[in-house]
Amino acid sequence: MPPVETPTPAVATPAAPQAPRKQVLRDNARWVQADWRDLPGWGEDRASELWPVLLRSCTRPAPGWSLLCAQAALQAPADDTQAMLWLMQRLRPWRLESLDGEATGLATGYFEPQLEGRRQAQGAYQVPVLAAPADPAARRFTRQQIATEQASRFKAIAYVADPIELLVMQIQGSGRLRVTEADGRTRLVRLAFAGHNDQPYQSIGKLLQDRGELRDASWPGIREWLGKQTPLRLNEVLWANPRYVFFREEALPDTELGPRGGQGVPLTPGRSVAVDKAAVPFGTPMWLDTTQPRSDAPLRRLVMAQDTGSAITGAVRVDYFWGWGLEAEEQAGKMKQGLRVWTLWPVNADPPTR
Repeated sequence: MPPVETPTPAVATPAAPQAPRKQVLRDNARWVQADWRDLPGWGEDRASELWPVLLRSCTRPAPGWSLLCAQAALQAPADDTQAMLWLMQRLRPWRLESLDGEATGLATGYFEPQLEGRRQAQGAYQVPVLAAPADPAARRFTRQQIATEQASRFKAIAYVADPIELLVMQIQGSGRLRVTEADGRTRLVRLAFAGHNDQPYQSIGKLLQDRGELRDASWPGIREWLGKQTPLRLNEVLWANPRYVFFREEALPDTELGPRGGQGVPLTPGRSVAVDKAAVPFGTPMWLDTTQPRSDAPLRRLVMAQDTGSAITGAVRVDYFWGWGLEAEEQAGKMKQGLRVWTLWPVNADPPTR
């Protein structure tokens, strides 16, 4: 009888350890090298729509972007597939995290308001839109002081009818003004941010919530509540926020572009975001994974970091520019969504640490 062979026990081969992913630390963020497969929904966006936004950022390129910007100007993609392949061949994704490793954060929205105005105070148009004063002492006056004690020390660009709408424009940082001149002609101009009075900012929505007077702290909810108050009560609430934003008037040659953001280039609805500059350099393409504010449907798309704001702090934090008009205002006012985000950086360069 032939000898029985005893089978050799199978020995599981240990999986090869994954190489640790490269990390780059900035002042307010950790960038962790990622794979394109990590990006939820990658490949489903209209990537060709990013191209004009990218080229506008390339007029003020991020460090290490000059060569790619020159190539982008010469090689406009024919369709979304070409645009996506161009990005994948030349860029590498990096997952954004906080310095303590948190990879989820917050997406809010902002928009460009539009007001009606007059060059002179008349009828219902009694609320001045003020330019920044030359006197440094005057720049420090509170909102209440400007309205009640020191109005004569400021120059009015125009007059609007609703102090609530002006406050919304001040919080957004810029806006459009359809102004009627003294001769009756009407012009559409932009009111650009020209600084503020260096006073602390107080959120009216948070104030009213803390007092138990308001449940819906979105801008539509705040506006509705304020609109029901007497003038005395309205002033009391408005003056609780001592910060006052000044404007300068600019021409509006292209009504399809938004105001200039912190990068100094015009913002594009749905493609421009405000970021923390200590986390993401201006001119960086980003992939957002968040949701729509009113339906919670996925909002996954390519955007450019082109703006910033005092409330936009932290690594996983963006303010999404919705554009202008009633729909943009409604979407921006309701947006407070969970967020994951990836930056896209040239493959032949490490992200800057500062």
